[in-house]
Amino acid sequence: MTVVGFLSVAPVIEGSMAEEVAAAVDALEDFDVAYETTPMGTTIEAEEIGELFAAAQAAHEAVDADRVSTVLKIDDKRTRQSAEEKVAGVEDALGRPARSDRDPDA
Repeated sequence: MTVVGFLSVAPVIEGSMAEEVAAAVDALEDFDVAYETTPMGTTIEAEEIGELFAAAQAAHEAVDADRVSTVLKIDDKRTRQSAEEKVAGVEDALGRPARSDRDPDA
């Protein structure tokens, strides 16, 4: 079984959240998960749902703030399909990579 989750952990603070988000991402290193961080959150992939939940909890608890907002979305596909395979399926349907090379600041 492959479980894919999308995790967003953010301290409710003024100013930059970068250091606290980095602490949350770093906490994932202690678990048997693959992950990729994007500007909107982190995609996590695990073999077991318990490992994904434990990793998400550790990321949440790693943030040192009076208030922490955490969102976890889970895709628990009971047949084996990796996050990479899911993206490849979309790219096959598009006939191109599922991303743009456009500079949003241009």
